[in-house]
This record gives sequence, C-alpha cells and structure tokens, in this order.
Amino acid sequence: MLQVRIRYGFWWWGWSLFGQGLYFPPVGDTTWARISPAALGWCQPALDSLLDFVGSTRTKAFLILQNGRLVVEAYFGGFGRDSLWYWASAGKTLTAFLIGKAQEEGYLRLTDTTSRFLGVGWTSCPPEKERLITLWHQLTMTSGLSDQGPNPDCTDPACLTCLADAGTRWAYHNAPYTLLHAVLEQATGLSTQAYYATRVGNRIGMRGLWVPLGYNKVFFSDARSMARFGLLLLAKGVWNGDTLLRDTAYFFQMTHPSQALNPSYGYLTWLNGQSAFMVPGVQAVFPGPLTPSAPPDLYAAIGKNAQVLCVVPSQRLVLVRLGEAPDSGDAVLIRYVEELWQRLSRVFCSAAGLSRPSDSPAWRVEVDPLSRKVQVFWALWPGTRLRLEGLDRMGRTVWHWEGYLKEEGQPVVWPAENLPAGLYGLRGEAPGLVFTTRFFLP
Repeated sequence: MLQVRIRYGFWWWGWSLFGQGLYFPPVGDTTWARISPAALGWCQPALDSLLDFVGSTRTKAFLILQNGRLVVEAYFGGFGRDSLWYWASAGKTLTAFLIGKAQEEGYLRLTDTTSRFLGVGWTSCPPEKERLITLWHQLTMTSGLSDQGPNPDCTDPACLTCLADAGTRWAYHNAPYTLLHAVLEQATGLSTQAYYATRVGNRIGMRGLWVPLGYNKVFFSDARSMARFGLLLLAKGVWNGDTLLRDTAYFFQMTHPSQALNPSYGYLTWLNGQSAFMVPGVQAVFPGPLTPSAPPDLYAAIGKNAQVLCVVPSQRLVLVRLGEAPDSGDAVLIRYVEELWQRLSRVFCSAAGLSRPSDSPAWRVEVDPLSRKVQVFWALWPGTRLRLEGLDRMGRTVWHWEGYLKEEGQPVVWPAENLPAGLYGLRGEAPGLVFTTRFFLP
C-alpha cells in the first residue's frame, strides 16, 4: 500500500523569539532588557508605518514586549516613561485577577450571592430576583440588571433594576462591575488599593493607584506598569518564580469563554478567536472573532478611549496602548484594536507562524493522511527533555506530551485520528529552544 506523508517545516518568528525563556524586569528598578525589531526579523518600514498610525490617533504611550523584553517603547505629546494615565475599563481585568486571588485566599467564592457582602436591598429588584445574582454574574456581565438607565455607572439601589434573571442576558454594565470593589473590600477587610498593592503591585514592581471618580473606581499607572501586568498574565500569574495566583482553573476561566451568551468574554476580559461576539450598548450578536487580524488566542483588557492591553500567549507578546480617544465609534473601541492588528501583522514580515514557512535541520513534522498520525522528528541528543502541546485553530490544547527523547531519529507521535480535519498548531519546548508550527490535518 502506498503511503503519502506530508511534511511541514516550522514557521519561525526568528531564533531570538523562541530561543529564550520569559524575561522579567527587576522589581524596584528601571532596568528593562530590550531586543531590537531587526533581531526578530521585523520589517522596519512597516513598523515605522504602525508608529505613524499610533501617533496620529492621539496615543500617549505604545509598548510591545516580546518574551518580556521591550521591542517598542514610544511616547507622544509630552507623555513620558513616568507619566500616569487611566486604564478605564482595562482595569476590569486587574479587578478580575484580584477577585481570583481573594477566592484563592478563602475570602469569597464566585458562587456567593452579592447580597452576602452588600446586604439585602443593594438593588431595587424583588428580593427573590436579587438573591439570584452572584459574584460570578458580576464577573461575566450577566447580572440581569438593566443597563438602559440614564447613568449606567450609578451604583445606588434606585439605579439597579432587574431586566432579566441573572445568567440569562449579557450586557456590558459598569455598575455591577464597580460593586465588585465593595465586595472585595467587605470580604478582605482591606481597601482595593491595599489588597492590590500587597497581592500584585508590590510583588511585580507596578506603580499604580485606584482612584474614586464619581461612582467608579479607576486605576491609574504608567505604561510600563501596565506592561508588567500584561507580562504577569502572559506567565499565567507567576512572576519570575513567584506565584501570585495558584488557582490555575480560575485563570483559565478568566481568559476563556465564561458563558455562551457572549463567547468572546471571560472574567472581565475580552477574548479573540471565538465564533461570535457582542459589544457594549448593543444586544446584537455578531458572527466571527473579535479581532480577525490578530492571533486567535489573544485576550485583552480594553477601556474607554482605547486603553488597551493585549496578551498573545502563542507569540509571547504583550501590547500596551494608552491615550486619548482615536477616531473610532465602538464604546470600548474593538474596531481600533482590529486596526492596530491589521498594521501590526504587516510588521512580522519574516515571522514564522504569520507569513512564510522555513525548514530547519533540527526537526520536522510529518502527517500521515491515511493513519492521521502526526509525527515529530528530531535531531537532538537522546535524553533531551521535551514538552509538546497540540492546539486546535482556537488555540485550545487538544494534546500534550512531556518526556525524554529515547533515540535519535525516533519520532514523538501525536495520535490525531479522532480529531476533525482542519488547521492545527504545535508548540514545543526543549532546553534553550522554543518552537511553533501550524499544519493541516486532512
């Protein structure tokens, strides 16, 4: 019987990207290691065009980290490295992290009713409806409270009326979110600022402050502090060996679809790569991913006037944009994030995984279309420790292998015969080497 094997080379972002582990800038120090765009194989004309666009859209600060190292750090209009700016609703993701930490420490549970901490009558809903609302509903924007009043920021009981049962309607609503700060303070006995500082800020070198503004509580920081938080997220809650959030299940739920009403929303965090999405102020469901030009595993903290923090695990990339409102109409400026990624994708002109394939003598992937087995061949020393992770097109892990290579030329086999046909990814780690590729499973 004739067997046909399909070979794939790995798609590279350049050796400097994956050949090193995550770098963490020191705490209490302004030192931050850098890597040049040229070292990553980025196209300088496209990068210049991106920075022109960013500067023309009233941006104050724009940063890109690769593997934790600064690749781009640009400031505009008199704004500088130490200047402070508001995060607006991008601070919601930081709040979600704090709620996860409080649950880990036993102060609260997501299944707790909000009334446990705020008391009966914190809304104007009938008591039986108010009792349905839990902390989970506040984290997922499914409280059922009406977002259609004259002031969606108002947290007074008179402003909080029930429009639907909790968990049956998704609506981007600031007031129920803001009350999570009151829940956090009641549960822990600490102010939001003190809890943030001791559990996150001081431990990773962030410089920031929660400030009451009207009904809201808004986080202010410099751009590098936002980048530090993005790097913490990229490392899944671990900072240079210091584990800030041990609850890996919570972190996974925070950065993956939390409910089916809006699959592009986790715990106060926007998600790319899903089948549909909703936006603030509209009850329509739009088909397709949130940001088509960005990698599907991107997740983001996004706030008013385009305060943006993007994290892309597959590319080990963190992006920060702070500034005034650009010319875009969406309430949290989803469209602007797409415009950024349209331009950013052109910067990766020689980046494997985004443009052209490149063979390497160190490894190859073969797909047998008859048995539908994926084989990874190596030219590494026997005894080398290897970790492999298979991903579907949404960036979800569908296969995992970890062990030691036993014999040179002996492949590691991914039994993919039960997977549907389509595009898949493979990510691997060996000492001093990290790699990714995509391939089609027939």
